[in-house]
Amino acid sequence: MKYKISVISGDGIGPEITKCSIGVMKSLEDKLNIEFELLEIEAGDSALKNNGVALSDEAIDKIKTTNACIKAPVGESAMEVIVKLRQLFDLYVNLRPAKSFPTVKSLDDDIDMLIVRENTEDLYKGQEFRIGDKAIALRTISEKASTRIAEYAFNIAKTRNNKVTVVHKSNVLKMTDGLFAECANKSAQKNSNIIFSEMYVDACAMNLIRNPKEFDVIVTTNMFGDILSDEAAQVVGGLGLAPSANIGDDFALFEPVHGAAPDIAGKNIANPIAMILSIKMMMEWLHTINNDNDCQIAAEIIQKAVENSLENNIKSVELGGKSSTSQIGEYITNYISNYNL
Repeated sequence: MKYKISVISGDGIGPEITKCSIGVMKSLEDKLNIEFELLEIEAGDSALKNNGVALSDEAIDKIKTTNACIKAPVGESAMEVIVKLRQLFDLYVNLRPAKSFPTVKSLDDDIDMLIVRENTEDLYKGQEFRIGDKAIALRTISEKASTRIAEYAFNIAKTRNNKVTVVHKSNVLKMTDGLFAECANKSAQKNSNIIFSEMYVDACAMNLIRNPKEFDVIVTTNMFGDILSDEAAQVVGGLGLAPSANIGDDFALFEPVHGAAPDIAGKNIANPIAMILSIKMMMEWLHTINNDNDCQIAAEIIQKAVENSLENNIKSVELGGKSSTSQIGEYITNYISNYNL
């Protein structure tokens, strides 16, 4: 099948890791019955500098014509780009897996968890204002958003290990997190076959270090999910291995969790694996919505290619290796090209 994909190369190390990811996609085209039409979108700090706006209406209109979007990290204009896209396209699910990899230092072996983060509200709606010498932020938690993210978490748990932990702070935030916990408990009652537990966010932060293998699916609010997913990424080796998916009912955007890292931009030392694994998540999503088995095969091959690269010590500097961005990308691309179906 043919897929039209919008591509945001972003800022800092973004263009370098995007180049590797496009190489992976082209190798998949040669291997499987998949064709990509890539549409470059200008967004981020460079767009703000060139056009006076980080994400233009024209860019948004172009993204709307595509099946999915892949996005490298942007710089200081992230709020105007990714948060805006999440809300505009109602990408209410943010999936952030944290998985142990071979030869990568991790707190434990065989860690495999998935953080399901509500992606459209909470403090990230940006409802802030000043009154005199006070700054005030409004935290919005709705029954609709809380229910649908909980239901998504329970449904995805059925494809994994049938275990869900809902994380909140309802003992302090009695109204907002109280509502979130209430909605999660209602979903749990409808899914009695799922092992369900609740945990306060501070306890969860501790237990991610103390016993990370305790977790399978974690579902939580927007800001807590953002913080905990960074911690979970470090538990299994660092943000260079952390992909993510922003998913709505009929559109999705895929991006690495890490930032634009301007301090190492242009040095060819950034780790492209998080971006490449985000492509893997895109292929899984395309398989789900189109029942395209070639996309599922593509996702499996990408996973094997990444694992093989790490097993053979093709690692970036922050993982203790000596491989450059381009060397890692080329190795993974060549693995895919030479893979025997």
